[in-house]
Amino acid sequence: MINISSAQLDAWLGLFVFPLTRILALLSTAPIFNNAALPTNIRLVMGLSIAFALATALPAPPPIPAGSWLGLAVIGEQLLIGLMMGFALRIAFVALDIAGELIGLQMGLSFATFFDPGRGGETSVVAEFLGLLAALIFLAMNGHLLMLALLAESFTLLPVSATPFHAAGFSALLTASAMMFSLGVMLALPLIAALLVTNISLGVLSRVAPALNLFAVGFPVTLGLGFIVLLLSLPYIGAAMDGVFSRGFTIMEMVLRAAAG
Repeated sequence: MINISSAQLDAWLGLFVFPLTRILALLSTAPIFNNAALPTNIRLVMGLSIAFALATALPAPPPIPAGSWLGLAVIGEQLLIGLMMGFALRIAFVALDIAGELIGLQMGLSFATFFDPGRGGETSVVAEFLGLLAALIFLAMNGHLLMLALLAESFTLLPVSATPFHAAGFSALLTASAMMFSLGVMLALPLIAALLVTNISLGVLSRVAPALNLFAVGFPVTLGLGFIVLLLSLPYIGAAMDGVFSRGFTIMEMVLRAAAG
């Protein structure tokens, strides 16, 4: 007869429960995986599958009962680590959202918004288009596999333990979050520059011909020119987004190393 002691049961639960908490926290915040269109059951099955695949390759966790107060503290720590990783990668996608909002504002499409169930709020048409394009490019460059590889590496940099991680991880995440505004402006800069020249030209034209109805002429011109510049820049958007996603993975690793001290 096989006898299983409580210590063995706690060790098996710790080997699976602690990594699963970090994995589910990452899947709940990381781009693509946190989409509201993805059912929670599917996300849970994905987390369980990843935890089963990584359980045998991870460092041995400390002998901490998962149901004890110390075990709950370790679960909370793993939850924070997973959330930090997901938000670090989310910075790249937020930069694309900011670029879409800026482009839509300059084109005069800021009023053309609709409810996005994925984000749970209203979003502009251009931002939604760039978001879908970013998701396709992220999957095409195997970004989801790179994210899972970095997740597996995180258990080496920050193994499951009762020792709290360094607060420098939060500081690094806050410092990197300011980068999303500069990245968003840089991505939208070509179209902003083209429309700035257009608006200056329309302003000069309104001074030369005061009888000209600027609102009737300017809106179709800026809208049409914005679509033309956006169409011409599509072949280069892929390379730009690749650089943004690479920056996101770099931020993700930087936050992990800062948290590891």
